[in-house]
Amino acid sequence: MQIKPLYILIAVLVVVVAAALVYFVFVAGVGQVAAAGDTVSVYYNGTFTNGTVFDSNFGGQALNFTVGANQVIQGFNNAVIGMKIGQTKSVTIPPNEAYGPVNSSLIISIPLKVFGNETAKVGMIVTQQTGSGQQIEGLITALNTTNATVNFNPPLAGKTLDFKIEVLKITRK
Repeated sequence: MQIKPLYILIAVLVVVVAAALVYFVFVAGVGQVAAAGDTVSVYYNGTFTNGTVFDSNFGGQALNFTVGANQVIQGFNNAVIGMKIGQTKSVTIPPNEAYGPVNSSLIISIPLKVFGNETAKVGMIVTQQTGSGQQIEGLITALNTTNATVNFNPPLAGKTLDFKIEVLKITRK
């Protein structure tokens, strides 16, 4: 019995295609999806709902974080879960999955005399030490003749955020 050259060619093609498929799915990571515990590298573009960009790293250094390790806001983390390498996704993140709502108890009035010789100005960043010894930053939002109003909320608190996310790399533990 003689094997025909066509059958040999078909067998070689099947082996080559299978090897390429194995390479792309398992070695190159194509088809691999981000899951909790994976370290991912992403590009992102963050905008407010009116389209104003507040942050972006496209064309710069990728953001690397471990999915599920509370290293990024919850909505961003959740958006990356299930994404593949090379995939781009747009997502809208409400305040409760981002930096939370504005907490009015973090907007306080501070006597100007606390600033000593330094002149307080609207837009100035000030630091305050919490009872636990942690330093937090606040923004002076208003002044009168005796006091400065300082907002210690995160700058993006109360805001709905839109992100365009592109997964560049997924590394399994």
